[in-house]
Amino acid sequence: MANLSIKGVPDDIAERLRQRAARNHRSLQGELMAIIEQAAGEPKPEAAHTFQRASKSIEQIAAEHRARFPQPIANGPDAVDIIRTERDVR
Repeated sequence: MANLSIKGVPDDIAERLRQRAARNHRSLQGELMAIIEQAAGEPKPEAAHTFQRASKSIEQIAAEHRARFPQPIANGPDAVDIIRTERDVR
């Protein structure tokens, strides 16, 4: 197994990494390993699928939506009313 070393890490970055490790209940070494594994890993199938969907144009997405839902919702709630209700709850 290889050993890696990073020299000259600015103090503020090192502290942020320590805080991130604490939030994730890991040692600094464990957090750095998780970051490296994520960066070097193969994309997961669901991530690849999401990327493929994200590469569609707005027109393609709109056409697919119209094909799946050809009739508009006539008596659906108004978005403004939903937002106002949610704000009033707070």
